[in-house]
Amino acid sequence: MISAPLHHPHRRFNPLTGEWVLVSPHRTERPWLGRVESGPSDQRPAYDPKCYLCPGNTRAGGKINPKYESTFVFTNDFSALLPESPEIESPNGHPLFRSEPQSGTCRVVCFSPRHDLTLAEMPPDQIQGVIQTLARETSMLGETYDWVQVFENKGDLMGCSNPHPHGQIWASADLPQTAFRENNRQGEYYQSHGRPLLLDYQEAETASGERIVLINDFFVVVAPFWAVWPFETILIPRNPAARLADLPGEKTAALAEILKRLLVKYDNLFETEFPYSMGWHQAPFDGEVTDHFQVHAHFFPPLLRSATVRKFMVGYEMLAEPQRDLTPESAAQRLRELSEIHYKAKSPGSHVG
Repeated sequence: MISAPLHHPHRRFNPLTGEWVLVSPHRTERPWLGRVESGPSDQRPAYDPKCYLCPGNTRAGGKINPKYESTFVFTNDFSALLPESPEIESPNGHPLFRSEPQSGTCRVVCFSPRHDLTLAEMPPDQIQGVIQTLARETSMLGETYDWVQVFENKGDLMGCSNPHPHGQIWASADLPQTAFRENNRQGEYYQSHGRPLLLDYQEAETASGERIVLINDFFVVVAPFWAVWPFETILIPRNPAARLADLPGEKTAALAEILKRLLVKYDNLFETEFPYSMGWHQAPFDGEVTDHFQVHAHFFPPLLRSATVRKFMVGYEMLAEPQRDLTPESAAQRLRELSEIHYKAKSPGSHVG
């Protein structure tokens, strides 16, 4: 007998990384007696004199922020990567103890001078300004470094120590592991099929519609077939584009629009400032051809059943392979059906853009 995949345990393959995920839909019926997180506070002032990211304030490293009025970028005062890194000798020269130097730099991008906003609450024109800043910064860093990683950790659950709306850009001389795998997998697919993997993927998803969350003329948001996190999504351009800088003004406006819609849906899901880690994968800046690579953004939110119940990657996930209960099809349907009016906007005096 053949099991119906949407109701029985099965594995799904991730063509971007070559990894598998175990899907166990029947487990969504189990009662939850595990950890329950405390709900985050959505109440913050527009300006916090104690915040080291607010305009005019002193940062943890002692430098003073300018009184910026839009986006603001600075080199991280406690950078995980440094421009110069000395050679490191492996202990005793043993082949099982390999190490190598890694040079790079880390920057912080404040999305807005407003301490009380998130991207979901900013108007599309301001989000477009953030996108243009990211494109400009990554292009400049790409003149020196092979890999430039843009990411945002939003919320306490994702280890974000400061609620001021901000993201980070880490640039490194070498490709990190995930970037290396994704670049190679897309290259192999292009060699075999003559088309970018993610272009073919988004076309197949668009034709099906089953896992589509949002779509406009230039971009699509999908709950990927191979998703690991409960409400994971991937945002993909519908036309070839290797990097953010390849998107002209018309497309950055469309990107800001669909990004705003997605993040509002995320917040509306459990009526909370929805936590996530997200990041942009762009073609490496290593001088090689980029025809195979399609720029895209991954969104990895941890919440599972409510604003206070999250998914943990433990046990089987750490020792064997990732596992999920809620199917991507069910997650996409739930996100699709949500309002695109932010839940805060329903309250009198809301500042949501």
